[in-house]
Amino acid sequence: MNSNIYETLGITKETMIKLAHKDIRNIFHTMICIGDIMPIPIQIDPQSHFTDCVTAIVGFAGHFTGLLNLHVPKSLALRFTSSMLGIEVTKLNSDVDDALGEIANMIAGSLKHHLSKDGHEVRLSIPSIVTGDEYIISSALMTNALTLLYDTYGEWFMVSLSAEIE
Repeated sequence: MNSNIYETLGITKETMIKLAHKDIRNIFHTMICIGDIMPIPIQIDPQSHFTDCVTAIVGFAGHFTGLLNLHVPKSLALRFTSSMLGIEVTKLNSDVDDALGEIANMIAGSLKHHLSKDGHEVRLSIPSIVTGDEYIISSALMTNALTLLYDTYGEWFMVSLSAEIE
């Protein structure tokens, strides 16, 4: 995200990262029953090319416009879904789509809270899911994304927030 967003919010990029880490860890702990996600303390450029992943995308509009992307390897998507539903899920199906969409929606909702704290209106879209052996996601906003990596079960997943001021 570009610096004018942080200025509008009255916070630094580092503060936004800390807030996002706290929110995401809390969501995984309380809603998905996975308490061992660890932020990988590096900033990366947003990826656009994915292999064997599931991506959940939630758009938002209002004072800020943008996208929240949750990129998860298929194996982790199955684990997250199994944990959420309390049953073993071994194949990608609509349950996985629903679970990943809900996780992305919860993360977007927590970040919406930070974006709208000073009365800025922000509305969320319904989640969209992309699954495939190999795919590319592109958006004009990705060049200014805040992209965070997490490790759990020895695998990574990525949360990327791209936004601009309307």
